Amino acid sequence: MQYNLTDEQELIRQTVRRLSVDKVAPRAADIDEKEEYPWDLLELLKENALMGADVPEAYGGTGSGPLVLCIIIEELSKACASTGLIPAVQELGLLPILLGGSEEQKQKFLPKIASGEHLSACAITEPGAGSDVGSISTRAIRDGDEYILNGSKIFITNGGIADVYSVFVKTDPDASKGSKALGTIVVEKDAPGFSIGKHEKKLGIRGSVTTELIFEDCRVPASNLLSGEGMGFAICMKTLDFSRPGIAAQALGIAQGALDYAVGYAKERKQFGKPITTFQGIQFMLADMTTQVEAARQLLYKTASLLENQAKDMSRLPAEIIRFSSMSKNFASDVAMKVTVDAIQVLGGYGYVKEYPVERMMRDAKITQLYEGTNQIQRIVIANTLL
Repeated sequence: MQYNLTDEQELIRQTVRRLSVDKVAPRAADIDEKEEYPWDLLELLKENALMGADVPEAYGGTGSGPLVLCIIIEELSKACASTGLIPAVQELGLLPILLGGSEEQKQKFLPKIASGEHLSACAITEPGAGSDVGSISTRAIRDGDEYILNGSKIFITNGGIADVYSVFVKTDPDASKGSKALGTIVVEKDAPGFSIGKHEKKLGIRGSVTTELIFEDCRVPASNLLSGEGMGFAICMKTLDFSRPGIAAQALGIAQGALDYAVGYAKERKQFGKPITTFQGIQFMLADMTTQVEAARQLLYKTASLLENQAKDMSRLPAEIIRFSSMSKNFASDVAMKVTVDAIQVLGGYGYVKEYPVERMMRDAKITQLYEGTNQIQRIVIANTLL
């Protein structure tokens, strides 16, 4: 189906789909089992210019836009959620720079990120600040031409392997200022006083590296501050508005991959002398699964299309677009969880063992309901923009 895609967008979809089937799918189980970052697949994405789809050509990207980025993530995630996360987290890490950076900062950092030569990461979450971004406590104190950072971050995707980190910090000690006390500063991997702490062992996306970041009198050039002190919260919120559809795309890909496998299995599996697809109970499950997946796709594609014409700057997005961004992430991730659980049910006992991919897909699906804002937070955002 075209879904009103342009010829160029459909060509990219078919290209990524072939790469996913031929190169990604055969590696998926091994990546999950060994919990290793797929460096070979990163090279594959770089070779095919798939790391900077939403970065303007002026900064080294392809300028293809949010919809193409979502298509890339979706197609990769059908086979391997960890691989689908590679371009998604690259986008998350670069968005603060693209949205809030000066021309000089964009020219300095974005070309190597867009090409994939440098990996990026976004550092928001702390032990005491997850959904409550205003409670960030990592401090950045101005000292001449530098900022001195002290504090820690947790659950940071690409921690330890990224070259560039967009770090959200408190630049003003006045606690009464709340979210207005935050700033965003770019920390490069070799900054003195910056180190990597605990490596997390996770339920799913086990081929993705997730770590703690530690800042101990970490010195960063003051020129790496984005948009000035007090702008961190605004940068964070708009970053998430643009990045959440990428997680929706990951969730959609996982769900579609599980549905495809369940349908194929059901056609082959026989009980009582006939394929289980002849039983109405199985038919109804598959009907509901495909309906939910298609609904998630249409919601995501509309969201991405709405974002296509929005400026990548610090102007506020319309409330409707913020709502669609949260709705797409919220709905697609809930669908991914339900569809993967149902896919296991279709496979019966076989679905519960690692030899079959749907158990991995279920484990991978869970994180999409949690990161870049839990689905409870998404419902708050949806309600706030509505009311």
